[in-house]
Amino acid sequence: MPLIRCACHAGFSYWTGAAAGPPDALRSGSEPPASGGPIDPSIFEEVASASRILAVQGVLDAFGHVSMRHPTAPDRFLMSRSLAPALVTAGDIMEFNLDGEACDPQGRGVFLERFIHGAIYRARADVASVVHSHSPSVIPFGLVETPMRAMYHNAAFLAEGVPVFDIAEEFGATDMLVGSWQKGAALARSLGDKSVVLMRGHGSVAVGPSLEAAVFRAIMTETNAKLQSQATILSQGGPIAALSPEEGRLADAVNLRVIQRPWELWKRSISGRS
Repeated sequence: MPLIRCACHAGFSYWTGAAAGPPDALRSGSEPPASGGPIDPSIFEEVASASRILAVQGVLDAFGHVSMRHPTAPDRFLMSRSLAPALVTAGDIMEFNLDGEACDPQGRGVFLERFIHGAIYRARADVASVVHSHSPSVIPFGLVETPMRAMYHNAAFLAEGVPVFDIAEEFGATDMLVGSWQKGAALARSLGDKSVVLMRGHGSVAVGPSLEAAVFRAIMTETNAKLQSQATILSQGGPIAALSPEEGRLADAVNLRVIQRPWELWKRSISGRS
């Protein structure tokens, strides 16, 4: 499956192949797509753990979702059936193709906004996991002209810039949900090569090169939003000494090397909650 570079974003790429083009509609009444291949059961446990971690950390509530790219088939991804994140277990994890079609639906409900995940995986070969959340401290930054900036080293990935996706710019008045492939593709374009994109009047999306990294970034984005709001109050409108892009790049590289430390702590925090 060749990898194509998109001229509009440096480092922005997408997969080509059987599922490369936007479908006019999901296949109705036809056979479900084939699985990308066998998956170690521990992977399903990890995806379910990520969902519960994000709930415990206050990033996800009754809504939102996390996914992981299939470990051996880049044109497939794993995500829970439609369920409150705190309740997700390994048995709830389903496999999808990049069009958002379940490979083994078994009559289970699926998230309306699964197109967020499929479109980003199609657009970004470097992304292994996606988190969509409505974490409350983040939402105001999608409503104002003040950009979100990296307040400290754990949120270093934000120093590269945080775009805002305004669904109305392309689709007019909507229900604000990314409920189609076309809307998912528009969101992926707004994300570009960044780690986080804000969604006006909705929430945000964080991506990472691993499941652990995407969860870390979603949690730290919420924390950073609180800190930036506090710093703005303390500065009384004056300058804020946020991280520079180069500081962000250097600090993020360190964070990714030690990502297992917070991951194991967060997994301990959900022990006995499944």
